[in-house]
Amino acid sequence: MRSRTRTAIAAALVGTALLAAGCAQDGTSGREAGTGGAKGKTTITVGVFGAFGLQEAGLYDQYMAEHPDVVIKQTSIERNENYYPQLLTHLGTGSGLADIQAVEVNNIAEITATQADKLVDLGKTAGVDQGAFLPWKWAQAGTKDGRTVGLGTDIGPQGICYRKDLFAAAGLPTDRAAVGALWAGDWAKYRDVGLRYRAKAPKGKAFVDSASGVMAAVTGSSAQRFYDADGKVVYKTNPAVKGAFDLAASFATGGLSAKLQQFTPGWDQGFSNGSFATVSCPAWMLGYIQDKAGDAGKDKWDVAQAPQPSNWGGSFLVVPKAGRHSAEAAKLAAWLTAPAQQAKLFEKRGSFPSAKAAYALPAVSGAKHPYFGNAPIGEIFAKAAEGIPVTIVGPKDLVIAQNLADVGMLQVDQKGRTPQQGWEAAVKAIDNALDQ
Repeated sequence: MRSRTRTAIAAALVGTALLAAGCAQDGTSGREAGTGGAKGKTTITVGVFGAFGLQEAGLYDQYMAEHPDVVIKQTSIERNENYYPQLLTHLGTGSGLADIQAVEVNNIAEITATQADKLVDLGKTAGVDQGAFLPWKWAQAGTKDGRTVGLGTDIGPQGICYRKDLFAAAGLPTDRAAVGALWAGDWAKYRDVGLRYRAKAPKGKAFVDSASGVMAAVTGSSAQRFYDADGKVVYKTNPAVKGAFDLAASFATGGLSAKLQQFTPGWDQGFSNGSFATVSCPAWMLGYIQDKAGDAGKDKWDVAQAPQPSNWGGSFLVVPKAGRHSAEAAKLAAWLTAPAQQAKLFEKRGSFPSAKAAYALPAVSGAKHPYFGNAPIGEIFAKAAEGIPVTIVGPKDLVIAQNLADVGMLQVDQKGRTPQQGWEAAVKAIDNALDQ
């Protein structure tokens, strides 16, 4: 599972008709929200990474219009790998903090485990309704003593994006319901469909983009992955992780993979060349595919339900106690993550809501994607989101996942190493990274 920057994804969305259900063209307002705050107003600062979407979707402007005594100013660092270490430093010193800070899902476990005492308990903030959120998302920002230090913004429920023309050429069904039924309930069935595809596929057209992408999707379906409930690293002995690795490796050894590394120029070109028939795709990836596949891919791509509910991505908002306006910031964080605002963020930016109460709102329930054959993406991804298990998130999840993918699986996919050799290389790299 690869980390992504919101800047890259947002760039793929700008200028596209993302959703048929009332989506306006996305873009920034051309100014910093809240510049030139008037005397006597409360200025709330928000620190994010990349093009986080809240400002771009017009949420700050809406809040300021409804609260004339508030000015919102946002600062952004492009990449999370630069943003997050600075956030930890500022939390440690109690200075240099914005009133609201964004936290990527791969970092939320470390934040809750090591920084919770420096953050406001947002579960007690007026206007926050725990029941409005998906239980597994709410749990990710919870502490052992019952506090909730982060409110979920978006999530990354996954579907399977597929090329209808390549499926037809291989004698497979193309209707999204029929396609989803081919592999329903079991990721191993996904591989079996791939073997059927390979038997009649057009020359040079692989079934999946990469074995690593398959592994990320499969591990995203598991309640326990790299850590256990006590915070112990267990990926080496967890059959769910080794099983996901071995299953994904079988895509590589079985000739089903295009052997591409995700988020590289070669992967981007694979979309434009139509060199693979399927890819595991969270909701936020639809705009990326549209951008890279271009006009030639319109109506060739579609979206089906994944074999099992799986998540890839998402973020939170936290409020440091050391902020100048922590009480006002908590109110703003509650408003930004409320169902109505999450629905608007999805409509404008494609960020799928973590508030399940948003799924019945027209902006979500009626959402269709014209590029993907008017696929009912609101329905597809809501169904996936509601089935995702409460997943144990550990402080070094990203380190483990990246080494499993880029050290272990990449060797199997691109260098012809055996699955066991790839696994052993990944374990060695992870142990070195974790000082074990």
